[in-house]
Amino acid sequence: MTSTASIRRAGASLALLALGWLVAAPSHAKQTDRSQPMDVKASHFDGFQKPNSVSTLTGNVVITQGTLKATGAQAKVYFDADTQIDRVVLTGKPAHIQQLDDNGNLMRGEASSIDYQSSKGFAVLDGNASVTQQGRGEAHGDRLTYNTQTSQMTGDSGGDGAVHLIFQPKNRPAAATPAPTASSKQP
Repeated sequence: MTSTASIRRAGASLALLALGWLVAAPSHAKQTDRSQPMDVKASHFDGFQKPNSVSTLTGNVVITQGTLKATGAQAKVYFDADTQIDRVVLTGKPAHIQQLDDNGNLMRGEASSIDYQSSKGFAVLDGNASVTQQGRGEAHGDRLTYNTQTSQMTGDSGGDGAVHLIFQPKNRPAAATPAPTASSKQP
């Protein structure tokens, strides 16, 4: 007899395997976004741009960089040794992130917290997380990791929950309707 826990683990493994198929076709985050300035707005700011420092923004935080847009109630902005933005951690009820890929398809994500590590090219969505990729499908779980360079995702679900995936079928060209033949015409 198979236990329920084994079935859940097998289901989660199959879901993760299937998710690999979801992202098999190349679809990368808009590569030109990384060379754009990062515009950050909030109701309050506390910090400075120094090597290896952290600044905190609170209240209606909106961050844009090219086609990337992220929002939340609070953001912590981490600067590296060269005073470049290395990482942004957004929290909210929920926090949101969206970005176009090089094909013009929109990726949207939301979670209780989003850890966007721009220098490494990925975002970790934690707490009731969801990611929707236009024309490709969506994923839901407790924790989703989205690679902005390859669009690959991984998902985990804690407790008795499950990672839930929805795959969109590819649009296929319509079959041509055969032309009527002489024998099929009415007199």
